[in-house]
Amino acid sequence: MPIDPLRDVRVWEQLLRIDQDLAETARRGGCFRCGGRLDSARYPRKPRGCPIDLDARYEWRLGLCCDACRKRVTPPSVLFLGRRVYFGAAIVLSVMDKALTTERLAKLKQLLGVDRRTVRRWQRWWRESFPRTAVWSVERGRLMPPVDESALPGSLVERFTGGLHDQLISVLRFVLPLTTGTAR
Repeated sequence: MPIDPLRDVRVWEQLLRIDQDLAETARRGGCFRCGGRLDSARYPRKPRGCPIDLDARYEWRLGLCCDACRKRVTPPSVLFLGRRVYFGAAIVLSVMDKALTTERLAKLKQLLGVDRRTVRRWQRWWRESFPRTAVWSVERGRLMPPVDESALPGSLVERFTGGLHDQLISVLRFVLPLTTGTAR
């Protein structure tokens, strides 16, 4: 089961740095509604799906708020896959393999505290809903030969170079537009 990157604190630190960079880029761009200055407006999360203890920095979703119109801007995130409560990395790695055996589901429950129904829902999302997203419609053409949609996200992970750590981060960057509805 390919969850080793989830046990590596360096992976988590890199994901946090990427999120901080994404938030800073969004902040510098200003409010896309009125052009006002964006200030920090992070909000607490109770993320799940990490087999190691992370410090309190990972319990916050980085967000911004316009000083003029007071509208919230949520920058894209590689840590959080939209509004899901599990970390994006856990979601990708949990359903990377096509086969979800009883033993594998039990191991995921033990390591990440994720229920088998949740894992099956993630698998359905990757194989049924994700291929219908605008992100996939636009980006899949860049991947030749075509990715096997019945084996997502594993077939997507395999398209990126490097070790599993690098591939995971590449997939999380690939789906960035799906992690927010309020950023440019």
